[in-house]
Amino acid sequence: MSGGERDRRGEQQPGSRRTATPDVIVCAGGPVLLRGEHVVCDEDGTAHRTRRPVSAVCRCGKSADKPWCDGTHKAVPDKYRP
Repeated sequence: MSGGERDRRGEQQPGSRRTATPDVIVCAGGPVLLRGEHVVCDEDGTAHRTRRPVSAVCRCGKSADKPWCDGTHKAVPDKYRP
């Protein structure tokens, strides 16, 4: 598991390995980037597993490919961006 081993509450385990890159990156005005294997639940509760080394999750709510980002946030006026 990247970022070190975590317990069932998501807390870092003592003595576990940490990586230099974060698992979750929030992009200003854009998506959340997930590095590694994650499960994302959409607004209907459907679970989606990440399939790429880095996956982008929509935060603007306008993506046609939810929960994944399709770049639509770029067309959203700045005051409505996440």
